[in-house]
Amino acid sequence: MSTGKKVIIGVVAVVLLGGAVAGNVWMKRTPGKPVTTEKIQKRDLEAIVSASGKIQARTTVNISADTMGRLTELAVDEGQTVKKGQFLMQIDPRNQLTAADRTAAGLAAARSQLEQLRNTVAAARENLSLSRENLRRARELWAQQLTTRQALDAAESEVKVRETQLRDSEQSLGTQEQRIRESAATVSSAQYELSRARIESPIDGLIVRRNIEQGETVVTGTMNNAGTVLLQIADMSIIEAEVEVDETDIPFVKIGQLAKIKIDAIPEKTFTGKVTEVGNSPIVQAAAGQSGQTATNFKVTVTIDGTIPEARPGFTCTADITTATRTQSVTVPIQAMAVRELIYDAAGKVVPQPKVDPKAKTPRPSATDPLPNGQKRKDTEGVFLFKDNKATFLPVKTGIAGDKYFEVLDGLKPDDVVITGPFNSVRDLKDGDAVKPEESKDRT
Repeated sequence: MSTGKKVIIGVVAVVLLGGAVAGNVWMKRTPGKPVTTEKIQKRDLEAIVSASGKIQARTTVNISADTMGRLTELAVDEGQTVKKGQFLMQIDPRNQLTAADRTAAGLAAARSQLEQLRNTVAAARENLSLSRENLRRARELWAQQLTTRQALDAAESEVKVRETQLRDSEQSLGTQEQRIRESAATVSSAQYELSRARIESPIDGLIVRRNIEQGETVVTGTMNNAGTVLLQIADMSIIEAEVEVDETDIPFVKIGQLAKIKIDAIPEKTFTGKVTEVGNSPIVQAAAGQSGQTATNFKVTVTIDGTIPEARPGFTCTADITTATRTQSVTVPIQAMAVRELIYDAAGKVVPQPKVDPKAKTPRPSATDPLPNGQKRKDTEGVFLFKDNKATFLPVKTGIAGDKYFEVLDGLKPDDVVITGPFNSVRDLKDGDAVKPEESKDRT
């Protein structure tokens, strides 16, 4: 390479280096607060309400004893699956068995007596029939003057006696039939009491709790004291997540909305479900670490799709309920939102404020300065547009909130550039402030 070329290359390098240094110096001297920006785009949004709670079976049955006694047989263990009608346990049935035998014997005796009374009634009817026949013949003989008046009167009296005897027998028969029905009811009651000493499963399910051991004495409930819960059976074919939703989110939760459920004990899986119940009664509880303050939640039930063999009632879970969705909606980053006080006229339109020269000694208008008639100040949500190295406050109307973005209903359009940070810069920005971008973030 010739000496002339080397000199030219050296000069070009020096010029480029000097230009870079000058550019850096110029950038550092550019006035304005450093900010980050992002271009407005269309995105799909989901509004999510998250709440925590417990896994529960839709149907849970508490098995309590209806009769007192010692538990003589226990056929199931906690965690065992049972079928409807399956034998669970046996309470000592001797007292109930004795009562059932006694009432059955009483019923048999009453039925035997009933048969005797039926025979008595049949005999009374035969005797009455015979007496009436004798009376008929006596009247014929009396008409022929072949018998005495005394014989006729005796025949008539005999008929009356036999009629009275038949009525008494029939009445006794009716009374005995009533006693039979009473005895049958007593037997049925005794048999029912005997059957309650044998406890069977009322549903298909899982034994999730067992509070008794074989040989212990079972205590029944009274008016003021609940009986001992011996077993708890849960039908795990339909599982629900019962979560507590904050009162501010409840208006957006509706029956039928889709949800994703995470169970802490099964972290590797996510389950789907639908909202099937939204509570109307609040659950008031003390707010953590804030004495005297309360948090108001409402119970929301999410029915989980399918079955979860690993699940158990009481597992802790979190439900993310999708309360609204938007497709390709104009969105703005949440951190770009700010609130500023604007002045509105009587028609509800923003009154532009005069720009204040930062070099001038005239102060900015104060928030306490009086306003012309019909104008009023109002806190307004909006964003700061980045344009010509200045921040311009623009009121916007937002819709649903996603994880990182708000839906924009009015005020912004795609390709607008908004200031997203840093937080302190956005918080302190004023309309018309000079800014300089650090790095533009076009998120997808």
